Amino acid sequence: MDNLIIEATRSSPAIQFDADRHYLSICGESYPENAAAFYAPVFAWLKAFLAGLNDPATAVQVNLEIRYLNSSSTKVMLNFLDLLEQAAQDGKQIRVHWFYDPDNEAVLECGQDFSEELQALTFKLVEKG
Repeated sequence: MDNLIIEATRSSPAIQFDADRHYLSICGESYPENAAAFYAPVFAWLKAFLAGLNDPATAVQVNLEIRYLNSSSTKVMLNFLDLLEQAAQDGKQIRVHWFYDPDNEAVLECGQDFSEELQALTFKLVEKG
């Protein structure tokens, strides 16, 4: 499976999904004009990747370092995490690290809200230092 690399812009995050390393990263600010359209290839890649994970011992590391999300990006991120949660419920090992700056209370609260919705996957809030 090919990796998915999308360069960051002023209004959209960098996406780095490495199929061989089982590593997914979203980093930056997320307020694209059309969040659903921007994230469509991300969801397509993620669904194909998760469908191809057959070894339950394979752990997937997801690092999310979002400095700002607008409301439409927040909804998309919840859908993204729901896909990962479903994979974890299906027996896949999914670890999510939500990185936040201690001075950015909004991002911390967003991560806390997301973590309350997720039961099967491992979700860790990580303070950047």
